[in-house]
Amino acid sequence: MLIEAQDAFFLARRSRKDSPHTTVAYKRDLAGVSALVAEAVGKDVPQVALDEVNAKVLREAFGKFADTHAKSSVARAWSTWNQFFQFCVADEVVFGNPMGAIGRPRPAPLSPKPLRGEQTPEQLLQAVAGGARRARAPWPERDLLVLALGLVAGLRASEMRALKRSSVVGRPGERRLFVHGKANRERSIPIEVPLERVIEAYLVSVDLRFPVARFGDESPLVLGSDGAGIGRGALDYLVKACFRAAGMRDRVPAGANLHALRHTFATRLAEDGANAVEIMVLLGHASLNTSQNYIDATGAQRRAAAASNRTYRALAGLTATDDDDSAPPVPGR
Repeated sequence: MLIEAQDAFFLARRSRKDSPHTTVAYKRDLAGVSALVAEAVGKDVPQVALDEVNAKVLREAFGKFADTHAKSSVARAWSTWNQFFQFCVADEVVFGNPMGAIGRPRPAPLSPKPLRGEQTPEQLLQAVAGGARRARAPWPERDLLVLALGLVAGLRASEMRALKRSSVVGRPGERRLFVHGKANRERSIPIEVPLERVIEAYLVSVDLRFPVARFGDESPLVLGSDGAGIGRGALDYLVKACFRAAGMRDRVPAGANLHALRHTFATRLAEDGANAVEIMVLLGHASLNTSQNYIDATGAQRRAAAASNRTYRALAGLTATDDDDSAPPVPGR
């Protein structure tokens, strides 16, 4: 049965030590398409046999799935089902992988979404450090820490929430941040003195705010207002509130929030000459191509910025050919 094969698939993946987020995503992809497969064969999901899931049925299911999901979601679901059938073939449950007959959309290349404005990161940090965010219980030290972890360490939201006090190691002036990233990949990020001071000031504020609480090395580093590890929604709200308090909501690209801080970190690395390998290591990318996208995007942005120079319009007129109808007239002609 299809459900039994999927259970065996996840059992086999336990040795890979997938992150909980990865496992949830795989289960969501399998369940979403399984429901459409069951609809195509006229049965409930538990009654669908694995040998009924052929190329024709999958084409119908993925066609309907594509009607209600983004291209990237369809591509990810295709990859999940492809891995599932590869497992089934290796386990000799089926004789072939039907996913080769299912069209797979090519996801659009990564388009970095850094904060807009050359001085926006600096202005944002200054505003938040100065107490611009008005909250019921203001905590500028914590807000500044979160922004700094995104802007100068490039952390994802899940990585911030996974930080422990023991994640900060090393001697003063030589500290490093050990980060537990996607797919259980770990990386070490050097901490310069300014970020070290932000962390120290934050820890002092924690002791003042929660004098009775006892925090050990394995306690969460980034806390919520109740003294427990900050939740996903609370972290997202915190960053949005900082943008709003600093008057910078219009400088945050659509669809980005805390991730805009990470993209700003990566974009500035590329602008300052970091190569793809250095960006990959610092951001914890699984693929060098992902890191290269920041360098490529930065080059395109530089070209666009240079092309916007209004002097180019005058130069275009001086160098226009007679058959170039779009060129402005040259004085004296």
